[in-house]
Amino acid sequence: MTEILDKSWDAQRRIEERAKRLGRGRYGRVLKMARKPTSDEYSKVVMITGLGLLFIGLLGFFIYWFMKYGYQYIENFFK
Repeated sequence: MTEILDKSWDAQRRIEERAKRLGRGRYGRVLKMARKPTSDEYSKVVMITGLGLLFIGLLGFFIYWFMKYGYQYIENFFK
């Protein structure tokens, strides 16, 4: 039982050491500069993301439509 307890304390100690080094490591500067976005910034990001999803969806639908029906129009054009 004490062996399990010692292993769990070691694991807890390792986790705490990593958490302490998090602010000083490679990503420390980024974490220090990070802040909560304003509502205006957030709404712009949501709008741009939505437009990107809409564009990708329309592109996928066009490719689907072309593969299913578009070739018929091309065949009729060259007959």
